[in-house]
Amino acid sequence: MEVFQIVLFLFLIVCAISVTFSKNLLNSIIIFMSYSLIMSIIWILLESPDLAITEAAVGAGITSILFFVTLKKIHAIIALDEDKVDKHSRRNTSDKKGGTK
Repeated sequence: MEVFQIVLFLFLIVCAISVTFSKNLLNSIIIFMSYSLIMSIIWILLESPDLAITEAAVGAGITSILFFVTLKKIHAIIALDEDKVDKHSRRNTSDKKGGTK
């Protein structure tokens, strides 16, 4: 059981470090959700089921939903899709320009 706890603590550290270096907001929210779920499992292992339920509901549930709604309101999720379309259209435009020379 101690090995499992150590692995979970290592996952927590990896999640904390990776969320700080993530440049994509959507990825950061998903990593934050993972962090909260791992933390709720740790609370269960520490025999605190009330904290585990609270962490899962508030940390991974409500907070993540609020983050997703905020990203949608500031159009950050749509902007990611538009960037992909813009890159694809720029490639096609440059191919056409290169072919006419």
